[in-house]
Amino acid sequence: MSGAEQAAHALPDGVNAVLHAATAPVSLEAVEPDEVVAGDPAQGFVEIGTIGGAETGIWELRGGTVTDTEVDELFVVLSGSASIELLSEPGAAADAEPRTVEVAAGDVMRLVAGTRTRWTVGDHIRKIYIAG
Repeated sequence: MSGAEQAAHALPDGVNAVLHAATAPVSLEAVEPDEVVAGDPAQGFVEIGTIGGAETGIWELRGGTVTDTEVDELFVVLSGSASIELLSEPGAAADAEPRTVEVAAGDVMRLVAGTRTRWTVGDHIRKIYIAG
């Protein structure tokens, strides 16, 4: 990783530091139109850094319903909540019914790479993620 890439991380490698993730500024931008299902959602993220080769960061989504195809990820919800519909899951039967998971502050969830999701957020969700 170059010095410029490391400087872009909120907690760069080799530095003992703290980040107040619940209040760290996250710049929000409109979600790509092809990912918007409803509302006028905005999202943003802050790269925290890497650990053991995994990317870590803070992600926030506000006001709407969006779709996504997930990477292999573990996340902790810091604030807000979301309803996550798992539209398709790797390894599931082709005719499997989608299932919905509700997450809120304090919850930890694992998402498997390739899972197709629909996130519905009333106000906001802010999470810390670790992605492989």
